[in-house]
Parts: sequence; structure tokens; C-alpha cells
Amino acid sequence: MLKGFREFITRGNVVDLAVAVIIGGAFGKIINSLVEDVLTPMLGAWGGVPDFSQWALGPVKIGNFINAIVNFLVVAAAIYLIVVAPLQRMQQRQQSAATPAPPPEPSEEVKLLREILETLKTRGA
Repeated sequence: MLKGFREFITRGNVVDLAVAVIIGGAFGKIINSLVEDVLTPMLGAWGGVPDFSQWALGPVKIGNFINAIVNFLVVAAAIYLIVVAPLQRMQQRQQSAATPAPPPEPSEEVKLLREILETLKTRGA
């Protein structure tokens, strides 16, 4: 039983998943701090206090739901601008560097010489 547990724990994908969860939690704290301490105050300075918690439609308190949506959108935008877009640019640069440039277009003289060669081949055949 202990041997099976040890094999399960030492599998590569289990360890990778554990590392990903830990890194994800730490990165989540960074993103939340960015949103709560930097972006939300900037939005508040720009458009007033971004707090909808007091909004209600009769007995339905829709303000907290709107706060959650706004928070999600700000977090999604922060992740896109800080992680996704830079990684996409880096991948595009790597792909363009790995792809060889097409050969240059032959000069008019080379094109003319090729035509002459083809004409001579067809006459001699």
C-alpha cells in the first residue's frame, strides 16, 4: 500500500500539478493585489468609487453581483495584459526567428538566362 502511494506521489504529472497549484495560488495573490491596490483605486479616481453593493432591484441585491462581474473583468484584463499578450508576442518572435526567410527574387538577368536555357533545351530535344 505504501509502495503504491509512493509511486502515485512521485509520478511526474502529480508533482507538476502540485507545483502548478502552488504557483497559481501565489500568482493569484499578485493579481488580486494588482487589482485591489492599483487598478481599482485608479478606476475609482477616474470614475468615482466602483462600489455597487448598495444597488438593489426591490428585494434582490444585484449590486454585489455587479461588483463580482466588474472584479472578474478587471482581473481578466490584468491577466491578459500582464501574462497572455506578452507571451503571445514572445512566441511570435520565436516562431519568426525559427522560420527562415524566403529566398530573394532572382534578378532580371537570371530570369532572362533561364528563359534562354529553356529555349535551347527545347530546340535541342
